[in-house]
Amino acid sequence: MNYRHSFHAGNFADLVKHALVLWLLKTRQKAGPVTVFDTHAGAGLYDLSGDGARSREAEAGVAKLMTAEGRTPLMDALAAEVEKLNPDGGVRFYPGSPLLIADALSEGGRYVGFELNPPVREMLAEALTGRANAQAREGDGYETVTTEAGRVRGPLVLIDPPFEKPDDYIRSAETAVAIVRRDPSATVAIWTPLKDLETFDAFIRRLQGKAGPTLVAEARLRPLTNPMKMNGCAMVVVNPPAGAEAAADEICGWVANALGDTGGRSEVWTF
Repeated sequence: MNYRHSFHAGNFADLVKHALVLWLLKTRQKAGPVTVFDTHAGAGLYDLSGDGARSREAEAGVAKLMTAEGRTPLMDALAAEVEKLNPDGGVRFYPGSPLLIADALSEGGRYVGFELNPPVREMLAEALTGRANAQAREGDGYETVTTEAGRVRGPLVLIDPPFEKPDDYIRSAETAVAIVRRDPSATVAIWTPLKDLETFDAFIRRLQGKAGPTLVAEARLRPLTNPMKMNGCAMVVVNPPAGAEAAADEICGWVANALGDTGGRSEVWTF
C-alpha cells in the first residue's frame, strides 16, 4: 500500500496520529524541553482543496471532526490547531505533524523533520518558515535518526513512513529498537495502517521483548476482512509516559465510534 501524506491528509488515520502525538509532546514537556525527530516528515502543511488531496478522505475525517458535537478534550485540542489555520472557517488547510509539533514546543524544545524527497523537503522548509526551533533536513530518516536521537537525552521520535516499500515495517521496528536501546529514556511513536492482522502481528513480534514497555492503540473503522483497504490504523508507542493508555483509549474510541462503520471498534493494549 502506498500511503503518501499529501494523498491522505486529514483522514481518520491522521486524526488518530496527530491527536496522540500532541498529547505525547505536551505530556513529555511537563518534565522539561523535548527534542522531537520525525523520520518521514512530509510537506508539513496540506491544501485539502488541491490536487494533492484528490482522494477526498478528509471529508470523512477532519471535516467531520470540525462539525462534530460532543468531541472529547483531546479531539478538541486537535480541532483547535486546525481552526488556527482556517480563521475564516472550513477545513481548506490541514497541518501535518511538523507544524503541529513545532507550534506545540515549549521554550527550549526542538523539532527536526527528515524528508527524502527533495521537492517535498522544500515544501517542508517553507511550511516551517519563521519557526526557529524547527528544521527540515533532506535524507533517509531511518538511516539518520538513531545517531541524531543519541545526541540528546530523552527525545520523542515519530516514525511515520508512507509504506511504499515492503521493508517499511521491518525498518520501523528495527529503528525503534535501536533508539530505545541506546537511550532507554526515549519515547518512540510508530504509525502503521491496519489492513490485515497477519502483517500487523508480524510487526508487533519484531518489537516484543526488545524495546521496553509498549502501548498499542488501534482504531478500526471496519473489520479487517479486506487486506486491499486500510480498515484502520494503529499507533505503537515504545516507552509511553504515564497516562498514555487513557489518552489513546479516548482518541481511538472517538475515531472508531464517530467515523467508523457498524463494525468499527477501538482497542488499546500493552506488552
